[in-house]
Amino acid sequence: MSHRTIAILLANLILVSTAFPAACVVCHKKITPSIVTDWQLSKHSQNDVDCSVCHGSEHNSAKNIANVKIPTPETCAQCHETQVEQFKSGKHAFAWAAMKAMPTAHWQPMTMMEGMKGCGGCHKLGLKSEDEIKELKKDGAGFGVASCDACHTRHLFSAEEARQPQACRTCHMGIDHPQWEMYSSSKHGVRNELKQFGILPETAAAPTCQTCHMDEGNHAVRTAWGFLAVRLPMPEDEQWASDRATILQGLGVLDPQGNPTARLDVVKAADLARLTQEDWQQERDKMIKTCKQCHSGDFAKGELEKGDEMIQQADHLMAEAIRTIAALYQDGVLEQPESYAYPFPDLLTFHDAPTPIEQTLFLMFLKHRMRTFQGTFHANPDYALWYGWSEMVRDLSEINTRAEELRANAK
Repeated sequence: MSHRTIAILLANLILVSTAFPAACVVCHKKITPSIVTDWQLSKHSQNDVDCSVCHGSEHNSAKNIANVKIPTPETCAQCHETQVEQFKSGKHAFAWAAMKAMPTAHWQPMTMMEGMKGCGGCHKLGLKSEDEIKELKKDGAGFGVASCDACHTRHLFSAEEARQPQACRTCHMGIDHPQWEMYSSSKHGVRNELKQFGILPETAAAPTCQTCHMDEGNHAVRTAWGFLAVRLPMPEDEQWASDRATILQGLGVLDPQGNPTARLDVVKAADLARLTQEDWQQERDKMIKTCKQCHSGDFAKGELEKGDEMIQQADHLMAEAIRTIAALYQDGVLEQPESYAYPFPDLLTFHDAPTPIEQTLFLMFLKHRMRTFQGTFHANPDYALWYGWSEMVRDLSEINTRAEELRANAK
C-alpha cells in the first residue's frame, strides 16, 4: 500500500470520526436534548470521546435504533482499566449474582427483578454474562448494564458526582438498606452536609461514604464483615461460635449437622462473607488506617470492636429465634415449606415466608439485625438501639409467644 493511499485512508477516518458525533448531536438535540447537554459538559466531550466510542457506529438513523450498542464495564475499561479491575474484585460487581442467587427470586414479579423496578433497580450494578445481557436486551430491559453509570450518572459521568455521599443514596437507603439514613444523621454525615452548605470550610474533616469504603479511590468497596456480618473462622468464644453456626445453618451454608453445603460455594462466589482471618484482618486494617486520618489508632480500634461486640450480642438473639422455629419444624408443630432442604429455617427464602412467625424471623435477620450492627459501625446510636437492638428483642419475644401458642394449639 502506497504512502498516498494510507494518507487518504487516515484522512477519511478523521472525517468520519468528526462527522459522526456531529450528526449524533444534531439529531439528539431534538430528540433527547438533555443527554447531549450532559455529554457536552463531560470530560468525555473535552477529550474527544464521542458517541461512537461507547455506542458504536451502526446506529445512525431512526431506522436502525436497535443497532445501538449499550456500554458494559468493558467499554469503560478501554480508558479506565484500573478502576474497572478494582470494581470487578469488589462486592458491587456481585450485586446481580447475589440477587439471582436468592432461592425465591424467580417467584417475584419479573418487573421487580430483570425489569429493574424492585431488587434489580439497584442490583443491576452487578456484572452480567453475555447471555444475560442478550436476554435483557431481547426483553426490552437492556439498559443499565454498564454498572459504572450507577454512580457516574450517564452521560455526564462525573467523578465529582460519584464522590458525593448522595451518589450512594439511591440504593443504600430506606427499609432494606438504610445506610444513608445512618450516615447522614451521624456526626460524620452532619459535618459533611454543613460542609456542602458552605457553613464549614472546604478543608474541614467530614468523612463521606467514599472516605471509608473507597479509600484512595479504590473501586472494590469491600468491608471486613461483609453484608451479612458472618465470617469464618469461628470465634474462640464457645457461645458465639454456637450462635454463628446456627445462623450459618439458617443461611443454608451449613446443614443441620454443621457440614458445608453447596450454598457455601454461592456465598464464596458472591463475596458475601470473609472466609479467612487474613481476609477479614486486611479489611479491618484498611478501615483503621482510614479512621486514623481524624482519630487516634486506639480510639478507632475501640470503636470498631464495639461493632464486633454488637454483632456477637445480636447473633445470640438471632440464634435463639432460629432454634425456636427449627424445633417447631422438627416436632411437627409448624409445617415445613416444601422448598426447604432441611427441617430448619431458610433465611434466604423468608421473603416469601408463609406464616407470621416465619415472617417475623425474616425481618429480625435482614432488617433489625442489620440495623443493630450497621448502625453501630456507622456511628448512629439511634439506629443501633431503637431501630435495631430493641426491635430484635421485640421480635424474639413475639416469636417465643407465637411458638407457645402454636404448641398449645397442636396439643
